[in-house]
Amino acid sequence: MRGLNKVQVIGNLGGDPASKYTPGGKLVVRISVAANRTYRDREGNTKEDTQWFNVEAWGKLAEIINTYLTQGDRVYIEGRLQTDRYEKNGEMRYFTKVVAKNLIMLGSSREGAPPEEDGDPV
Repeated sequence: MRGLNKVQVIGNLGGDPASKYTPGGKLVVRISVAANRTYRDREGNTKEDTQWFNVEAWGKLAEIINTYLTQGDRVYIEGRLQTDRYEKNGEMRYFTKVVAKNLIMLGSSREGAPPEEDGDPV
C-alpha cells in the first residue's frame, strides 16, 4: 500500500530566490515562503500566526522561480515534505523542507511571468 506525502502552501516569498548548481550541473533554487493565518484566542482577540516553509525546486521549475520571482511575491506551491539530516559539532541536526513539484504565481511583481508551471524534482 502506498502512502501520501503532499503539501500545499500559499504565501509570500520571504526573500529573493537563492540558486546554485550541484556538482553534476543541475540547478537548484531555494526560497522561503511565509503563510499567515488569522484566528481568535480564548478572549476573542484576533491573532495572526506566520509559519515559514523552506522550499527547494529543481530543473525547469527552479529556472522559472529564479527568473520571475522576488521577495514579497505571492505563490502557490505544491510538493512533498523531505527531511534531511546533517552533522554539526558532532550532533545530528534535522531540516525539513518542501520539495516543489508545481507552482502557480499569484502575484508576481514582474511583467510577463508565466501563470503556472509543473516541474519534476530530481
